[in-house]
Amino acid sequence: MILPQTYDVVLVLMILSLICLGSWASMFKLAGKWRFELFYFDFAVGLALAAVIFAFTVGNLGFDGFNFLDDLQHAGKRQWLFGFLAGVIFNFANMMLMAAVSVAGISVAFPMAMPIAMIVGTLMAAISGNNLMLMALGCLLLLTSVVVNALAYRFLGLQRHEQQARAGQAKSTRRPSSAKGVILSMVSGVLLGSFSPLLDKARTGEVGLGPYALAAMFAAGIVLTTPVFNVFFMNLPVEGDPVDFAMFFSSTLKQHLLGVLGGILWFTGVLAAMISGSVPDQIQGGQVLRAILLQSWPLLAALWGILVFRELKGAEGRVKIMSFLMLVLFACGMTMIALAPVYVAIKN
Repeated sequence: MILPQTYDVVLVLMILSLICLGSWASMFKLAGKWRFELFYFDFAVGLALAAVIFAFTVGNLGFDGFNFLDDLQHAGKRQWLFGFLAGVIFNFANMMLMAAVSVAGISVAFPMAMPIAMIVGTLMAAISGNNLMLMALGCLLLLTSVVVNALAYRFLGLQRHEQQARAGQAKSTRRPSSAKGVILSMVSGVLLGSFSPLLDKARTGEVGLGPYALAAMFAAGIVLTTPVFNVFFMNLPVEGDPVDFAMFFSSTLKQHLLGVLGGILWFTGVLAAMISGSVPDQIQGGQVLRAILLQSWPLLAALWGILVFRELKGAEGRVKIMSFLMLVLFACGMTMIALAPVYVAIKN
């Protein structure tokens, strides 16, 4: 299998991961008026295609003579199970995230779910060897970004309702609630922050999975559970009427291709992150830079929503200021958590 041998290649992989993970959900927005439940079927297809192609191309090349299938056979069956279960948990969390995107937009859902995921992941991780003050401050800043995001989303909803009421286009005089988008995002964040320990168990030890095999088992958990979870979302939709599977075949070719592309981008980003983390420490570069590159993709996703899809179009000044403040708080909190182990090492 091909693994990077220099820091420059590792850096390229981390940047690739940032771009792919920050951009895949934009394929859903580019698809236009299409239900996320239907998009997700194509997303799973694209993910499966990418997993197979990468496993039997770059996963089988290289000069070490150790290929993807060797990696699977060498790994323990428990490690297989851990990788698969991590994919199952992630899949439900990711579908909740897509539900939040369909309700609230990318610029709200991603920078609300991911700070919660980081807080949960930080609390679940061992805190020894970290600067507790920096970790606490980082978590506080992330939580503050979530609150600011929720308030901005609330104010934006009220403003648009008032504009529709003045134009005589409001369907009801009742003020809209932002609770649905917020709850979906936060539940997704809790789940997204809880599967990492399973991934760690799957790749550690003498019989741990390598990056290509781990990504494949992770993808298998996603692909095989997508039809199961989608039955729930299609029959109990978060927005609109229940979805009939026959509607999938009435979608346009463009929509199907965008869904497949979304899955390919996502898997490419995840695999790039796993490969960059599997190499020796001496070529991984600085821990802070690595953490920022691999965890700041929600900020890129939010920028897609704000700058490209104009999700804040027509918003009043306070909403735009709060949205900008939310991104700054998120970035600062993420950086504080990344610095926590570094400052302990310097102190020692």
